[in-house]
Amino acid sequence: MKSLIPFVLAVASSVAVAQAPQPPEVAARQYLLLDMTSNQVLAERDADTPTDPASLTKLMTAYIVFQALREKKLTLDGTLAVSQRAWDARKGGASVMFIDTTMRPKVDELLRGMIVQSGNDASVALAEGVGGTVEQFVAMMNRQAQAWGLKNTAFKNVEGMSEPGHKTSARDLSVVAAHIIRDFPEYYPYYSVKDFTYNKIRQDNRNMLLRRDPTVDGMKTGYTDAAGYCLVASAQRDFPNGKRRLLSIVLGTDSREARASESQKLLNWGYQAFDAVRLFEAGQSVSTGQVWKGVVNQAKLGAEGAVFVAVPKGEGGKLQTKIERTDPLVAPLNKGQRVGTLKVTTSAGAPVADVPLVVLEPVPVAGIFGRAWDSIRLWIK
Repeated sequence: MKSLIPFVLAVASSVAVAQAPQPPEVAARQYLLLDMTSNQVLAERDADTPTDPASLTKLMTAYIVFQALREKKLTLDGTLAVSQRAWDARKGGASVMFIDTTMRPKVDELLRGMIVQSGNDASVALAEGVGGTVEQFVAMMNRQAQAWGLKNTAFKNVEGMSEPGHKTSARDLSVVAAHIIRDFPEYYPYYSVKDFTYNKIRQDNRNMLLRRDPTVDGMKTGYTDAAGYCLVASAQRDFPNGKRRLLSIVLGTDSREARASESQKLLNWGYQAFDAVRLFEAGQSVSTGQVWKGVVNQAKLGAEGAVFVAVPKGEGGKLQTKIERTDPLVAPLNKGQRVGTLKVTTSAGAPVADVPLVVLEPVPVAGIFGRAWDSIRLWIK
């Protein structure tokens, strides 16, 4: 069943696009809009086309550093040396936080330098501090990309400098950004910092939406001649049924202003054109299933978390659900064990989303006589 999950999610995402209102015209080479609350793609164009990631590379650089912090390999108050290689990262007019080889900046300062100021020098210093060498850190980045199944991503450096083979796609970037938000909520606030001063030099965050839209709380800009102006932007807005987060990826625009305005356009459209419908609460039983060879003969089934779906505005009341189950259910059954799929469709039967159906409460195996009797009943059945 495990191999079914990515396929189901991909189907749900593409169907959501097929049923969606027409997205606005977006002046970008590639884009993608993800509803993180429902895990549905609301709009996309050329989202799987490999492209130069520019400083959006630093999203994965940050993810690996966040992992090291969680694993206690680093601390935010700990200091790191600045190598000649980190110092050399300022060559060619690249973005830097202005560290030099006489300094020992804190990890917290380097993270702000990399995320807020997009400092290439900070990126190299962090990579060397975690991986020992930049090359070993890049290998860690690529292993993580492979673990997530990112088919259009390969890293050659930690800063985002253009070089052959250094690539990603809008869809792959949405995966990296979503993992940062979900996996490291304690570090995600770095992406909402509007400015940072280091070495008496103040630099503003290049994400203009942080100052234009109070619901935008991240994430990262990028620019090279090959990539154009790029922006990954995330917003979270309050609605009567709870908070809703959208993530936009806009690649290859013509200017800083364009990447901000096109991202804002996508985010606003996503919130206005779609409703987030809460179908079930976390842990809510949506069905029961007959259990064989268990201490009880019924199992409560549902979804692990609250179930949201994004649907065109006004369509929420027309949704239908159907359960497909992998019978027979034979004990022991573990809490969270997947036993089927909850399929959500429109009234016309068009697929909206497929949600894993899991066991909500464990069912231990019965005694020897109960097992023997159910074995006979199953054989007869």
